[in-house]
Amino acid sequence: PGYISIPQAIEFPTEHGQTAYGFYYPPTNRDFVAPVGELPPLLVESHGGPTSATTDALRLETQYWTSRGFGVLDVNYGGSTGYGRAFRNRLRGEWGVVDVDDCINGALHLAKQGLADAQRLAITGGSAGGYTTLCALTFHNVFRAGASHFGVSDLKALLDDSHKFESRSIEVFIGPYPERKDLYDARSPIHHTDLLNCPVAFFQGLEDKMVPPNQSEMMVNALRAKGMPVAYVTFAGEQHGFRKAENIRRAIDGEFYFYSRVFGFTPADAIKPLVIENLP
Repeated sequence: PGYISIPQAIEFPTEHGQTAYGFYYPPTNRDFVAPVGELPPLLVESHGGPTSATTDALRLETQYWTSRGFGVLDVNYGGSTGYGRAFRNRLRGEWGVVDVDDCINGALHLAKQGLADAQRLAITGGSAGGYTTLCALTFHNVFRAGASHFGVSDLKALLDDSHKFESRSIEVFIGPYPERKDLYDARSPIHHTDLLNCPVAFFQGLEDKMVPPNQSEMMVNALRAKGMPVAYVTFAGEQHGFRKAENIRRAIDGEFYFYSRVFGFTPADAIKPLVIENLP
């Protein structure tokens, strides 16, 4: 008691008069109290799939953030399972749009309610959730920072690198290739890095065959060329999703350290610093 954040199921308005869903976890740690009048930073979590879903089951990764002063919003954006066929079908042909809009509107909803600091909003996700994260950071200016864990930045490269079954699912969520090459270009963050103006951290397994390291490396190099703050952490021997306990811990500690530098606070934990290029 006093250390576990209890999730609150929420729904909020999103584009086209629709509703999206999520679980809000307020910051919870009985040993610490925020300064009077200070709103907490918010971390929006974007699940993978992209048609899987998040639940209110206990996730220690989420509790890591809430015990350290962050609120967390775990979003079930349009396309997630568990809310009926019409809701799931919202993502058909709209990946990189509907999911992103719902994550943004969820964050803004909590900020308007006075539950989050609108100037300290961050977004994170792995795999398909990493793609949602990169789209949100590239095409919008709502989040101050974010982290992509083995996320997608180039849809055409993903199509080329995917096995046959996976490539067909990509066409369901974007469109047929090459007939809709325009959409693959328009929704690939790597082609629009001129729009990306906030710090981003990347975490990547070097043996990942699902989302190969080049998906992260292209974005990292583009941010380096722009002089934007960027961190790139690689894990030898790791594939799609990290398996070794020390690497899982390093990734979450590294992301927390990254936000501490961007948002300007000092972690209570002794965390090994992360190299963040181009950050004053």
